[in-house]
Order: sequence, then C-alpha cells, then structure tokens
Amino acid sequence: MLFDTHAHLDDDKFDEDRDEVVSQCTEAGVDLILNAGSNIQTSVKSIALAEKYKFIYAAVGVHPHDASDMDEETAGVLAALAENKKVRAIGEIGLDYHYDLSPRDVQKRRFIEQIDLARQLKLPVIVHDRESHGDVMDIFKKTRIKEVGGVLHSFSGSAEMVLECLKLGLYISISGSVTFNNARKTVEAVKEVPLDMLLIETDSPYLTPVPNRGKRNYPGYVRLVAEKIAEIKGITFEEVAQKTRSNGKRLFGIE
Repeated sequence: MLFDTHAHLDDDKFDEDRDEVVSQCTEAGVDLILNAGSNIQTSVKSIALAEKYKFIYAAVGVHPHDASDMDEETAGVLAALAENKKVRAIGEIGLDYHYDLSPRDVQKRRFIEQIDLARQLKLPVIVHDRESHGDVMDIFKKTRIKEVGGVLHSFSGSAEMVLECLKLGLYISISGSVTFNNARKTVEAVKEVPLDMLLIETDSPYLTPVPNRGKRNYPGYVRLVAEKIAEIKGITFEEVAQKTRSNGKRLFGIE
C-alpha cells in the first residue's frame, strides 16, 4: 500500500466530489495520506479531513505565499491547532522566490518562526523550496534543523543539494514532476537519495504526473511516482512503495 505524504484534498478543486475522490484513493491502493495546510484556514480544513477519515493525517502551517498574513498571534493559533492528535507536522512552510507573493525578508522571518515552533512542539517540518535553495539551506543551518527533522517536499534541487540535506537528517520527497520530460535534474537527485530517506507525494491537485498531465491530480496517482522511481533506481515498485510508506510513518510518528 502507498503513502501520499503531501496532498491538498481541502483544495476547492475537490469541492464537488471530495468524498468520492477519497474513496478512489483507497481503491488505488493508497492507505495513508498527509494533508498539508498552507494558511490557518486550510490548516483547519486539513484537520477536519483527518478527523473524518482514519487514514488521513494533517499538517498545519503557513505557506510562504501567505507569510505576509502572519502576525504575532499566528504561532499561537498554529500551536493550538497542533494539539489535535491527527496533526503530525508543521507545514507547509518555507520560501518561494518564483512568485514572491510575500516579500522575501518576511518569508524568511516567518519560516524561521515556524521552524522554532516545530522545535517547541517536537514536530517535523514540511518545507516548500522554490527557486530559493541558498536561503533555505542557510536557514536550515541557522535554526539547527537537524534537531527538528523534516522533509523537503516536491524536491526541485540538485543532486548536490540532496547530499547537503541528508547531512542535516532531512528526508527528500518526490512528486509527479519526476515524470516530466524536463525532469533531468530531479532524476539525478533521485539517484542520490538512499531509499530509507525517500518519500513520495502527489501535491494534489497540482503536478499531475505523466501520462495524466492536464488532469486534476489526486493521491491515487502517487503510484505513478513510485513506478518512475523504481525505474530510475532499478528496483521493484513494491520495494519503493513499502519503503517510502515506512519512511513516512517514521517521520510523522504514525503507528
């Protein structure tokens, strides 16, 4: 069975048929899902989903796009949400220099604050890093991220960056982008990740893998990610599925 370690089933693209989609996930062999928040509202929705479905867990956090909306009370709100037993991480948090929807200095400050919160709560972090590799790595070192633990979701860095993240004890999560025609860098990164530090995800409803690009993504398509990784590493699909599932359970403290 498969563990989609990063989805957004709370997204409005699922409003018309969310229950049906969740049923399709189990039919597709996905028996664990981590639904990540991107602001307070979606974090609340993630918890609601996790409370409704036994095999869904939640993460709460503020995405860099929404960093400007954070204030001095936000960390307290996230801490209160994290008291829910289905919350297993702080995320997704990080930096996004592609869209720059929040000023970069604000993104960095709020990223650091949420890593500090995760340390206080003894929860791992789920990190969003888009075109911001240097600053993300600098913040990891400043915040002693190894003491916190976490994962770089939908990894887009280089094989060299993989090695630096592994030294910090961080997991690497691969999304449907590994199946794209221009995924050479991601393919090289996958080759460098030891199987015991690898996670898989869909980032649903985004990043739909080949051959379904153009369609709405959903956790059932995480199978395609696992199949591609098996091809890259020259191992069986079953080995990728079993190992990434056990890795995800270990990181997020799921029995």
